Parts: sequence; structure tokens; C-alpha cells
Amino acid sequence: MSQQSQLPPLIGALDRASEWLGRTLSWLIIIMMLIQFLIVVLRYIFSVNSIFMQELVMYMHAAVFMLAAAYTFRHDGHVRVDIFYRKASPRRQALINLVGIVALLMPVMVFIIASSLGYVSKSWQILETSSDYGGIPAVFLLKTMIPVFALLMLVQGLVEVVRNIYILTGRITPVAEDDSHLEERV
Repeated sequence: MSQQSQLPPLIGALDRASEWLGRTLSWLIIIMMLIQFLIVVLRYIFSVNSIFMQELVMYMHAAVFMLAAAYTFRHDGHVRVDIFYRKASPRRQALINLVGIVALLMPVMVFIIASSLGYVSKSWQILETSSDYGGIPAVFLLKTMIPVFALLMLVQGLVEVVRNIYILTGRITPVAEDDSHLEERV
């Protein structure tokens, strides 16, 4: 039985939504590479420059990094100094994760949301556009990714809090991680 199916239904659904969003956004990387290749071909072979396409790559890049951060968090892919963590028991790891999420992640994400809302709302009020002629007329959408990023991280943080509580209480058996493909991290 998967860990998702052992979680409460709402938490499992949020976890699946994070997984779906991350996998869907991964396709943007391929599209972004193709557009960047096209930009280079157009510029150096045909002497054609497209501000719109350059900004499109920037928007996609921002979307991948900001909106897929929760997916990366779900898969424990963020940077960590794990000199002690990796040798800890699964229950101790769950406790460390729980403290880190509640004491660090959640307050920082709440701060990001609170401090970005005015910035984003001003951008929406004027429907901010690109400062470059021919650019994407939707800078307000780009800026909206800031609080959305933080909200997605909070939601995934909630999922991870429940998952780690379930590990601590023995309701979930932690998945054995195969570290043979990973380089030593310090």
C-alpha cells in the first residue's frame, strides 16, 4: 500500500495534486529548451530577435522553479546538510522534518505571502506589462507566481506534517531510500 493511500483522504488528494502539478510542469522544460533553441537559430542564422519568445522562456523558467518547488519538496529534493540526518532513524528523521517544517518552512512561506500581496496586487491593478516593446503583456501573472509558490509550499508542508506525524506514530512505514544513485552529500 502506498503512503498516499495511508494518509487521510484530503491530505492524500493534496499530495496527488502536488505530484500531478510537478509532473505536468516538467514538460515546460522541454518546451523551454525548444523555444530557446529557436531563439538562437532565429538570431544567429536569420538575424531575427524576438523579445516575446525570450520573455516566454523566462516565464516558463519561473513557473518551473516556483510552481514545482512543492513537488521537489515532496520528493525530498531540496538542498539539505544531512551529515547527521542521513544516519538518523526514520522516526528521528520524521521528527527533524516536522520541527523544520513547522518552525522554518511555514513561517517563511507565510512571510512571503504577506510581503508579496501588496506587490502583486499593485501589478494587477495596473495590469502591468513588459517594459520592452514586443514583450509579454502579463507581468502581473509572472508576479502572481510568488504568493502561489508560497501557498503551494504551505500546502505541501501540511501534507508533510501529517506524513511525518504518521511516521512518528507508526501509522506509516517510511519508504526505504535507495541512496546508491546519489552522490555523498555533506
